[in-house]
Amino acid sequence: MASEEKRNLIESLYDICAIKFGDFTLKSGLQSPVYVDLRVIVSYPEILKRISDMLWNVATASKADFTVICGVPYTALPIASSISVSYNVPMVMRRKEAKSYGTKRLIEGVFTPESKCLVIEDVVTSGSSVLETVEALASVALRVSDAVVLLDRFQGGKEMLQSQEVKLHSLLTLPEVLDVLLAKGKVDQEMAAKVRAFLSSNKFQPSVAVGKAPATPGSKLSFEARSQIATNPVTRKLFEIMHKKKSNLAVSVDFTSCGDVLNLVDKVGPHVCIVKTHVDILEDFTPEFTKSLLQLAEKHNFAIFEDRKFADIGNTVKHQYSKGLYRIADWAHLVNAHVVPGDGVIKGLKEIGEPLGRACLLIAEMSSAGTLATGEYTKAAVEMAKTHKDFVIGFISLSCLVDEPQFIHMTPGVQLSAGGDNLGQQYLTPSEVIVNRGSDVIIVGRGVYQAEDPVKAAVQYKEEAFAAYMQRIGK
Repeated sequence: MASEEKRNLIESLYDICAIKFGDFTLKSGLQSPVYVDLRVIVSYPEILKRISDMLWNVATASKADFTVICGVPYTALPIASSISVSYNVPMVMRRKEAKSYGTKRLIEGVFTPESKCLVIEDVVTSGSSVLETVEALASVALRVSDAVVLLDRFQGGKEMLQSQEVKLHSLLTLPEVLDVLLAKGKVDQEMAAKVRAFLSSNKFQPSVAVGKAPATPGSKLSFEARSQIATNPVTRKLFEIMHKKKSNLAVSVDFTSCGDVLNLVDKVGPHVCIVKTHVDILEDFTPEFTKSLLQLAEKHNFAIFEDRKFADIGNTVKHQYSKGLYRIADWAHLVNAHVVPGDGVIKGLKEIGEPLGRACLLIAEMSSAGTLATGEYTKAAVEMAKTHKDFVIGFISLSCLVDEPQFIHMTPGVQLSAGGDNLGQQYLTPSEVIVNRGSDVIIVGRGVYQAEDPVKAAVQYKEEAFAAYMQRIGK
């Protein structure tokens, strides 16, 4: 049973609308009957001070091991600042993105490498935000064994963090909050039952090993499991499509006629998770083409990937993405970019795409002979993706480059038999790409659209790629 101090805090949080009941869309895309918005506490100093004192007591009572603290951006930052000032404990600050100037630091503050840091969070659902902060701290040799949170939604985050060797200590849990508000008449039995049912049916599994290196090439997690921890709505939707359709096939339809593209897409659409376009090669393009393509995407449940390969400064790609003849941001769920210009290209695309619910892939490796996208270039692409993981959801690559299951790897140049063409394209088989190299999606062009029977070819590629994926996850 909650103490009187906790009960008073819960009632205060409800009164300032930090906890709401109704019908809400969460960041993950799930519809939830309860929404926790603790950003408002910065406007209530007395409540903020109470929370800070109570969280400090949780940390000390749990014997958490730390000499410095760090709040998860952004809502937990004022909580951490209040604790730092009140209890004279040093604090470091994690940036959402590293600066592109000056020191270019991701972690600000003064600290001793190998010191223990306590992570402070406002709400934990899956634990992914805490783990992102743990990873950022690890990049500067700060170690984390403990985290404290104001509210644990009780959806598996504690178990998820424990699987990553981080102990989570919570001040409040959502079931506890529900019991108090029900007893005080703030919610009725019907709403309480609805919330409990939601929590019960939407738990994240602790077996999902975020941030751990896979035991074998490629992730051992299923697409369904990865959809549960995806924070980007495009990532989540794509994994759900792949699971539901049993397809990790992307087809590149490189015809130069709008009619030919739409005709083939309508035929192969039931068998693919992604249709990849090169809109600038169409000789008869009109805005009606993209409207028809979106209708087919809805009809057959696939994502549209415009293979634009943006590679200019941020201000230029903003206009290339949103304006001109093609207005790509209006219809393409996914685009991709080279990292030659630096992360300005990502920032420019994100400024347009993120508010529209779009996402980006970085070209980290290419399948053509003599490619320069290797070595340090590939490493730089991975680091940029990690910095911008709210918009960058994965890579065009020849293999699995990073062991975080929220990142999707897509590999072009796939044929049913290995080989190459006279223009330097190197082909890999579905099994090589998915099982041995750990990629997630095969991208097939000529192997489908130049086939005598494109639908039969698409089915064959789909079945071989999905069978390889099932082999990889041990099913």
